[in-house]
Amino acid sequence: MLKLTDLRGSRRDPRGILPRAQLDVSEAVERIRPVVEAVHQRGFAAIQEATARFDGVELTRLRVPVEAIAAAGEALEPEIREALLEVITRTRKVHRDQRRADVTTQVVDGGTVTERWLPVQRVGLYVPGGLAVYPSTVVMNVVPAQEAGVDALVVASPPQKENGGLPDARVLAACALLGVDEVYAVGGAQAIAMLGYGSDGADEGDRCEPVDVITGPGNIWVTAAKRLLQGTVGIDAEAGPTEIAILADETADPRHVAADLISQAEHDPLAASVLVTDSEQLVAAVETELTRMVAATKHSQRVLTSLTGAQSGVVLVDDLEQGLAVVDAYAAEHLEIQTRDARQWAMRVRNAGAIFVGAWSPVSLGDYAAGSNHVLPTAGCARHSSGLSVQSFLRGIHVVEYTEAALQDVARHVVTLANAEDLPAHGEAVQVRFQSDQGRSGGVADVRFDG
Repeated sequence: MLKLTDLRGSRRDPRGILPRAQLDVSEAVERIRPVVEAVHQRGFAAIQEATARFDGVELTRLRVPVEAIAAAGEALEPEIREALLEVITRTRKVHRDQRRADVTTQVVDGGTVTERWLPVQRVGLYVPGGLAVYPSTVVMNVVPAQEAGVDALVVASPPQKENGGLPDARVLAACALLGVDEVYAVGGAQAIAMLGYGSDGADEGDRCEPVDVITGPGNIWVTAAKRLLQGTVGIDAEAGPTEIAILADETADPRHVAADLISQAEHDPLAASVLVTDSEQLVAAVETELTRMVAATKHSQRVLTSLTGAQSGVVLVDDLEQGLAVVDAYAAEHLEIQTRDARQWAMRVRNAGAIFVGAWSPVSLGDYAAGSNHVLPTAGCARHSSGLSVQSFLRGIHVVEYTEAALQDVARHVVTLANAEDLPAHGEAVQVRFQSDQGRSGGVADVRFDG
């Protein structure tokens, strides 16, 4: 079922030959550019057109009535409410510890630099709603923004025909539990454009003001729109179709490995499931389990399409050292370590969105109730990007405060470097502060920078 890539005995850079989704985000950017530009230029009318075309829903308003959000919260099934409240508690506990304190460094006597961590004012939180709906993603977006101290939180999620053109009722219920009441029934690239540029609505109370940062996962069209809007707004990362990589040796339980590969393949036919191992016996056992489990799972065709696609497969390696190099090159959104001394290997990984250690830490736990965040970079972006956290909503601002004496002590160095870079006005901006004027003797030539 899984294609085999045999890297045993190879010293090649594995990046170009590992299983990877054949997604061209650059091409997708050009395909959705007209949608994004139309929303920018025509606002509500363009959003209505795109929603009718892509979601089959005729929008009459952008914003979900506050009463509908409250009603969804009240109607939520008790067991789902209990589960979401537990997820909120655990996620808040982890993200509360990510808060950053201001730090003041005394560089010299009379000279300090304070790094302040300030939240952005308004964020757009995208919650997908295609093949599945994700109330858990509401939690993963909202909690870190709240813990960062963001003033205004805006959720956008696709309208659902079966819910009268509103987002899924469980998504709305999660918003209610978290106290978020600004929610828009807009999905896809048009939602990202609406959040980034703002939009008029059916009336003044229906308009959406632009945000400072957009976060949240989505399909390739959402990812492309986020790339297109980057610079106009901040984004978290390019979080496209999900991925799991598993580094395993012969001690791994093949049932666990197979079940975990299937769990991510269930998301999307484009989802990637990759096993990296030095054990041929494990590969054979996992294949046997996959054949049995895929046939029995609810979304068997979707899972089969994912597992047999170019983005999924088995990578055979000589040993775990080579396996570690392979998973670092792959930079998976989710990486499981199912080996002897799993924590030891996990702590040596450099590139992954999140790492799940040992047999009792499956990715599904992180998707919901580990306390970690499940909005993570995909497509190798974990080499340079992080998962969603409190830091995603904070900006570090340096506050510089020097006394006259402290500036005089370093002024000659500033002037020297300004002249070396042929920017004399930079130096003059320092020199002028020490020049005599209005009855004070001396001139430029009299200025001394010897402290």
